[in-house]
Amino acid sequence: MAKKKMDVQAQGVELIDLVIEQVRADPTCISGFCGDRPLPDPKPLAPEVIARLTFPSGRSLSPSLRRWLTFDASWLADLGWFTVPDSAQESPMFTPRRIDQIVSDEFDGLWGEMYEPLRVRLDECFLLPGGSDSRRIYAITDAPDSLGEYPVLVIDTDDLPYAAVMYPGFDVFMADEAGFAIHDMGTYEDLFDDKRYAPRLNEHARHLFNGKSGIEIMDEEWGGLESADYAEGDDAEPTTGE
Repeated sequence: MAKKKMDVQAQGVELIDLVIEQVRADPTCISGFCGDRPLPDPKPLAPEVIARLTFPSGRSLSPSLRRWLTFDASWLADLGWFTVPDSAQESPMFTPRRIDQIVSDEFDGLWGEMYEPLRVRLDECFLLPGGSDSRRIYAITDAPDSLGEYPVLVIDTDDLPYAAVMYPGFDVFMADEAGFAIHDMGTYEDLFDDKRYAPRLNEHARHLFNGKSGIEIMDEEWGGLESADYAEGDDAEPTTGE
């Protein structure tokens, strides 16, 4: 039975607080389709540890992720984001991957090669639950949205290689995962029609895909914008989209 869509207006830290409240009431609400990721025993990080955390690139954690880590770090650790330290006073070591590495690891090397043109702009990514022929990917970009949040993308290998902005941030993804029924899954890009999230989604789309909500391998944006905004010095490899 489809979940009833909820009219939740909160976003960012306020939304994550609602998610935490829901998980405390029902630890199975984020356990996933197979029911294998409940959270009965949250393991938070110490506030002083969170305060000094950054991603390996030096980019800041998003506000909603910081708030979540004050509640629990183990759920993300189980997804391979980092290893939970023995002590709450120790800092975890984030282990991001490029988008093409995630695709290779989740599917195979041939599919990964087809996502290589996206790897310069999507070089610091983390896997999230969801999908069979698709995957949800938290992408740490150099342009967070107006709430300081990074996008959650979807990649799909059912037909042509495809990538799109699916959620505006970790906050909205986690709310949907917790049963708030935000995304009705008509299409991956449906939330662009939701006035609550459209402004933030469009911020990410403009930065990543030249304003498009989603792109396929044959699109010009797959190989990088004409302005070469994603080139990173002499070490960057050319991206042709071919």
